[in-house]
Amino acid sequence: MVTDAQHQAKMQRRKEIQAQRVAERNLEKGLIIVHTGNGKGKTTAALGMVLRSLGHGYRVAIVQFIKGAWEPAEKAMLGQFSPQLEFQALGEGFTWETQDRQRDIATTQAAWTTALHYVTNPEFRLVLLDEVNVALKLGYLSVSQVLQGLAEKPATSHVILTGRGAPPELIAEADLVTEMTLIKHPFREQGVKAQAGIEF
Repeated sequence: MVTDAQHQAKMQRRKEIQAQRVAERNLEKGLIIVHTGNGKGKTTAALGMVLRSLGHGYRVAIVQFIKGAWEPAEKAMLGQFSPQLEFQALGEGFTWETQDRQRDIATTQAAWTTALHYVTNPEFRLVLLDEVNVALKLGYLSVSQVLQGLAEKPATSHVILTGRGAPPELIAEADLVTEMTLIKHPFREQGVKAQAGIEF
């Protein structure tokens, strides 16, 4: 059994190591952040960063690809932060809703033009490109087009790209990549429909 004195000595050593790590790693830069994977929570995690940035007084932009045909509750809540936050839901819904590939491509390309305005604008400290990875996976945007846009972002601005199927080239370019892993989902295992406050 660990004594209180042993525990205190161990925690003191951990504190010293952590202080040394922080002192050695003191760079600051704008990050490219990717949230991908089949698990739930990619957009939700990104919205946590949005709230943090808003709390610090930074200007933030959200551009939603794919999901734009419906009004998520987060848009209603975050709308209260205007003009500090700009929220653009520019998709027309899931691809099985429109059933028109050329229209989906045109809508996505127009959304990318809007997104690029925010990504390259130094007034915006954080830009969330929600579900852009899905647009890449479906071929509505090219990886080279997105990487070229990210290369134009200001040095201190952060960009978050969410959605399943992030391409390897984007993952290689990113500074921070998180993969959400699906273990269980009530829709799949129990037939539970999407619910207010959880999925939307």
